[in-house]
Amino acid sequence: MSSLLEETRASAVPPSRRLRATMAAARLSFTWLGVRKSLNTQQRNQAADSFGAEGKFLSAGKKLLDTSHPAFKAVTAIRGRTVSYWKGVSLPFPEPGIRLLRQDAITAFDQQIGVFREELEAAVSELERHYDALQSAARARLGELFSASDYPPTLLGMFAVEHDYPSVEPPSYLQQLNPGLYEQECQRVQARFDEAVQLAEQAFVDELSQLVSHLGERLGGQEDGRRKIFRDTAIVNLREFFERFRSLNVRSNEQLDGLVDQCQQIVQGVEPQQLREDGGLRQQVASQLSGVQSILDGLLVDRPRRRILRSAK
Repeated sequence: MSSLLEETRASAVPPSRRLRATMAAARLSFTWLGVRKSLNTQQRNQAADSFGAEGKFLSAGKKLLDTSHPAFKAVTAIRGRTVSYWKGVSLPFPEPGIRLLRQDAITAFDQQIGVFREELEAAVSELERHYDALQSAARARLGELFSASDYPPTLLGMFAVEHDYPSVEPPSYLQQLNPGLYEQECQRVQARFDEAVQLAEQAFVDELSQLVSHLGERLGGQEDGRRKIFRDTAIVNLREFFERFRSLNVRSNEQLDGLVDQCQQIVQGVEPQQLREDGGLRQQVASQLSGVQSILDGLLVDRPRRRILRSAK
């Protein structure tokens, strides 16, 4: 009885206020070596002459290092995995570089970013071993455009990942100094969280639509008269979405909640191999997903109008 009462009370709290009370701002930033550089005026004029053009109307640059080298790709891959993890455990926020993280997930987030940081340091150390060879290759590739001054003496310290938890709330001292301005800031912050709820809904609808569309297309489509190849990830990715949705959902949209539940019921207990072997099951799941997709399409089309109506409340 008490849990039902708590749930009822929680549902009475506006989603944006619930978001504000349970989330923390998390910011991710990178220090990253630039591998492209614009040509100087003399070089640009020289390049323009070969085309009979004027240098001031030509934009040109040079690539300092071969980014397709396995050691460089390993460094870049860690950055990609770090960003993917950050986005996967957080919700969008209408400030560049900031996302909302559950307060009870901060410790796990902090530890995982630490793991990525250690992996990056190791990968950069490996890249450093190939740095002389990469410069030699660049010298041969760039010819007269090569300049040793474009290259730092070492790559150590040129790549880094940092994270922090910036405050998005009005500073408390402002309440004493200027109550009117403090109230304005409170309203501004609340408006940001209202928008964050809309951004979260939009992100969930977009992702669910893509996953459902892909799975439905794989199950129902044919290629060269044969069934399309169906990979396990089509189901795995959908189930991972369910977990993330349960973890980050602020219960702001009952229709979206219902669609996620419906999708989960459709694939519950269904294994990828069953879908490959059982044509009837394959057709049944594809048909049910098609019904969900049609509703999601409606949400995507109707989204701008829904956002206007929501902001008018």
